[in-house]
Amino acid sequence: MSELSPRRRLLVLAICCMSLLLVSLDNTVLNVALPSLQRDLDASTSGLQWTIDAYTLVLASLLMLAGSTADRIGRRRVFTAGLVVFTLGSLLCSLAPNLEALVAFRMVQAVGGSMLNPVAMSIITNTFTDPRERARAIGAWGAVVGLSMAAGPLVGGLLVDSVGWRSIFWINLPVGLAALVLTLRFVPESRAPKARRADPVGQLLVIALFGSLTYAIIEAPHASLSTTVPFGAVALASLVALLRYESRRHEPLIDLRFFRSAPFSGATVIAVSAFASLGGFLFLSTLYLQNVRGLSALEAGLWMLPMALPTFLCAPLSGRLVGNRGPRLPLLIAGGAMTAAGLLFALFEAETSNATLVVGYVLFGVGFGFVNAPITNTAVSGMPRAQAGVASAVASTSRQLGQALGVAVIGAVLAAGVDSSSYAESFTEASRPGWWILTACGLAVLVVGAATSGRWARATARRTAERLESAEIREVAGADA
Repeated sequence: MSELSPRRRLLVLAICCMSLLLVSLDNTVLNVALPSLQRDLDASTSGLQWTIDAYTLVLASLLMLAGSTADRIGRRRVFTAGLVVFTLGSLLCSLAPNLEALVAFRMVQAVGGSMLNPVAMSIITNTFTDPRERARAIGAWGAVVGLSMAAGPLVGGLLVDSVGWRSIFWINLPVGLAALVLTLRFVPESRAPKARRADPVGQLLVIALFGSLTYAIIEAPHASLSTTVPFGAVALASLVALLRYESRRHEPLIDLRFFRSAPFSGATVIAVSAFASLGGFLFLSTLYLQNVRGLSALEAGLWMLPMALPTFLCAPLSGRLVGNRGPRLPLLIAGGAMTAAGLLFALFEAETSNATLVVGYVLFGVGFGFVNAPITNTAVSGMPRAQAGVASAVASTSRQLGQALGVAVIGAVLAAGVDSSSYAESFTEASRPGWWILTACGLAVLVVGAATSGRWARATARRTAERLESAEIREVAGADA
């Protein structure tokens, strides 16, 4: 791809950010609508979990396939297809007659979404070649997540209260169509010089692993051991088979060599932990504000602004810090703030007081605002540009898997402890183990961030990049011979 003018690069960044806004806004908007969905479609807690996790699981399962496919057949081509499928899935979701259909149409949405985020990040990585410019671009990209958190609860609450939950999917239609037109007009086509071939066996093992693990967690409070244990066994067997198969494959779906880089491995663990915390935090907060405090969807959205606004404001600051000083400081701030937020709820029952509730939301918003840019920058900056799609797809997969697991685990803990006959009274006590889990996630961000952002970790990243580049040169030379 030829070098673009500064104005054209910014335009490409804006188009890519529109796609992220589509995918991330959809989750925050839907969280606010969960109580309305529960009443309208007569959904249980596990049903609510599946409306979120069906989306994030399909995303997590297909992101790596989409990234490598885009590197191979063309990033703009796959990106365009993703916009079409996502917009169509949104239309179908708005027409869903029951919970089962909604879950199925959410999966259609996710198929399109899987073609957007990793491909957009690959486009950004190959558009902004200067490391500092790239870090700032990734910071802007991360700010869109904050924007979706800020706008999502308000927009979703307003639409749910005034029109109904189906309208939350309508907002994707004009944004998706606009992004499609702009992509066809302004985004140049690009491919990796040598992209990986398809890996159907690895892809099936990933789907089996993610799906069976999440099913076992979500259904554990309701089903017998004879039902959940086999799914847990399938998940374990799929993981073992995936590691063995991918390590022997010449062009694997997941290049396990990436994980020799301590920063890359750390970014993966941090992404899972941070987004598990986000998924669980939003799930608990939404149900508490509306089902326990009795607030409307719009009022709940307003209450979540103290969490959303710091995320929006801190994300670009985090990007600048990563560009100027590296990822260590943003990761320490993120881990510290998210751990403090979890402790405030777990130890001091922050939700029972307006003041502590706001402080807890602010702390979590600051932490999550600082965590996104270092995850993305660390995942792609130490890898060869030719494999940017695969590397960014692994980071995106980690995010979606973390969010799916967060909703699954926190929802399962909540379902096991809440007494349906006295929901409001039992919610605070039932949610306490969940807050401790979210505290542990924040602590993982802090500890792993500190451990994998030092000098020795950067040295492992350099060695990994050199080995990958040498391997690519040898492969190209062998093919030419």
